[in-house]
Amino acid sequence: MTRIVVIGECMVEMAPVDGGLYRMGFAGDTFNMAWHLRYLLGPAHSVDYLSAVGDDSTSQAMLDFIQLQGVGIAHIRQISGASPGLYLIRQENGDRAFNYWRETSAARQLADDPAALARALQEADLVCLSGITLAILSPTARETLWSAIAASGAQVAFDPNIRPKLWSSQEDCRAVLTDAAMRSDVILPSFDDDAALFGDATPQATVARYTRLGAGEVVVKDAARPALYSSSKGTLGVAAKRLARPVVDATGAGDAFNAAWLAARLEGAAPKEALITAHKHAARVLQVPGALLVVKRRASLAKSTPKA
Repeated sequence: MTRIVVIGECMVEMAPVDGGLYRMGFAGDTFNMAWHLRYLLGPAHSVDYLSAVGDDSTSQAMLDFIQLQGVGIAHIRQISGASPGLYLIRQENGDRAFNYWRETSAARQLADDPAALARALQEADLVCLSGITLAILSPTARETLWSAIAASGAQVAFDPNIRPKLWSSQEDCRAVLTDAAMRSDVILPSFDDDAALFGDATPQATVARYTRLGAGEVVVKDAARPALYSSSKGTLGVAAKRLARPVVDATGAGDAFNAAWLAARLEGAAPKEALITAHKHAARVLQVPGALLVVKRRASLAKSTPKA
């Protein structure tokens, strides 16, 4: 069995519905990735989420939701007196905009217990995390997390997922993400974000920068343009097919792409096939509201869900 551990923050989502009301849900970049990995992979692969939540009723509802999706919750710490972060989606001139309340999120404490981290990462084969995971942690907590990951011996998949407002400065963001890239095996950047922060002129420049830092595989997402893959064996680009219907919601499409790419590779797909699969899966997410697909939960997932 392949053991996958995804590390980050799941948040309370308040999404607008008719009549000026809001519907509560749960989402976040790394949780979205964990959800899609679990959806795409069979029971020969386990998917655990490593995070921290509070001990309030909303945190319990979040844990119940995550477990219902077939994602393991045994390594989500519950912290007394804490609560999860929250974001609210609003419409502005036809586009979605977001307000966040995450300064006191329990997930900021996900790396505060080194012994718990070591247990969570024991026998992990693949660890997935993002720039947002690192942005919400203190410098000390980041080092604690990286030490635990290194001790586990797991492969690391990293999406820089650059969110400037989470960082104290561009310099700090560049330094932390560059350090993370040097510790990672697979890097899954988005070209527009990396171009803005690092000054990359082309996706090829993004690939070259991460390759110099030691990445074994780099997959550059570039919106509707071809995704670019590179490794020591060569470089190739694969374009997404034109969507049959208009985009409904781009939320989480990149997370879905990442998960589909990783799932395909874990199941033996060649890079080109994995890119095609990732584009197809991201396209499905683009054509539904929200970051997750509305699907019937597979019976096999229920059987493989670890208990807390």
